[in-house]
Amino acid sequence: MQLSIFEEGIVQKLNRDGVALAYEEAGQGDPTILLIHCWTCDHSFLAPQFRHFSTKHRVVSVDLRGHGESDKPQQAYTVAGFADDLAWLCDRLSVERTVVVGHSMGGNVALEMARRHPALTRAVVMIDSCIIAPAGLKSALESMGEGLRGPRHREVSQQIVECVSLPTDDARRKAWIAKIMSAAPQFVASSAFDEHILRWDGEAAAAACTAPALYIGAANPLSDVERLRTACPQLVVGQTVGAGHFNNQEVPEQVNAMIERFLATSVVAPAGA
Repeated sequence: MQLSIFEEGIVQKLNRDGVALAYEEAGQGDPTILLIHCWTCDHSFLAPQFRHFSTKHRVVSVDLRGHGESDKPQQAYTVAGFADDLAWLCDRLSVERTVVVGHSMGGNVALEMARRHPALTRAVVMIDSCIIAPAGLKSALESMGEGLRGPRHREVSQQIVECVSLPTDDARRKAWIAKIMSAAPQFVASSAFDEHILRWDGEAAAAACTAPALYIGAANPLSDVERLRTACPQLVVGQTVGAGHFNNQEVPEQVNAMIERFLATSVVAPAGA
């Protein structure tokens, strides 16, 4: 196992068939929480959740293949592939039943874990994930995908950050996010975007999910919540106030409180229940 310093803690790496997968771990307590970051980002994007929940839970925060400190091989970056990597990682870390919390693309991966690895997935939390795109957003997403395949892909990535943010979101944070996301290798950014936005069947994944599920939308949710609720009847829906897509960083107190309540009411049975 290789160790390296990253952000506030120590990132550890495990090798899966020649590909290093990075993660950070802290805390103890049941249920274990697995944190999955968004498209072209890294585990530091969920730092507010990592710090908050590791005071009472074992928390594992990952860098998906192709992202952060994990290796970036030339390959297709699919939702199913990410989910299988994380199931493998959980097995190596002796994580048997986990609450999977994902922001944006991470929520897609969390839902795919519930479909592909139901015995591992105790519950799913999706934070402003594009699971079932609203009808009016589809053409814009297709245009973004095309732009990410072209020579101006870094500019397109920065435009995406602007499009999903509110004017009132913190300007310095937004600039930091855009800088990190636009620096991702084009082959990773393009493939992962196409696979989780344009090709992955989120409605089918939602219908296959039998675990407790929570969707936390931003001011303008990236999913058709009613269709998502129809596909996944046990779904609990929340929405943050005054924050764009990166609401887990902009208003972590709102996001963390909703996850806390979800854990208390849907995942951990109250005493005497």
